[in-house]
Amino acid sequence: MVKHFYIFRHGQCPLNVSGHIQGQRFNGELTAEGRRQAARAAEQLKDKHITLIISSPMKRALQTAQIVAGKVKAPIWVDHRFIEVNMGVVEGMHISVVEKEFADLYNQWRNDKTGSIRFKDGETKSEVRRRIFSGLNYYAENTPHPNIGISSHGIAISQIMQYLGHECSNVPNGAILHISHQAQNWQYHEFLH
Repeated sequence: MVKHFYIFRHGQCPLNVSGHIQGQRFNGELTAEGRRQAARAAEQLKDKHITLIISSPMKRALQTAQIVAGKVKAPIWVDHRFIEVNMGVVEGMHISVVEKEFADLYNQWRNDKTGSIRFKDGETKSEVRRRIFSGLNYYAENTPHPNIGISSHGIAISQIMQYLGHECSNVPNGAILHISHQAQNWQYHEFLH
């Protein structure tokens, strides 16, 4: 049986606007623009026959999931495997500070194709990819839902796309990635942004 997954990035939150790195420690809510982005995503997903929404536990993702769930009329389950990347010591810092104080490491992390670079006390991209695919494989193989929405973060979408052979360095708030699973194989369909 083919199962379709629609992974959407949460709407904008205050630290997206201010240029600070959020990670897991900064749990901001959606801005007014973030709620509009979530509503646009919901409108794009309304005819996809989604019967379940999985969400990261972060407020910004949960609020986005609630807006989408209101439109598609699906329950929400929270799963920590879809949480934001742990950025370690740079969480909460302004991007300009990170680019100055951690210039080499930040550039290595941004351009890391191997998934092996991390900030102190943070996660590598390969660790993020492993936990995301652990969740995706679980829902693909252990639930009866043929169409599932997932409210998550830009890192989740970029790492899924990289794994499936599609590069994406910028995932806008409210963007949607459509992939499917059949016979233990994942397939990329489209990236709506």
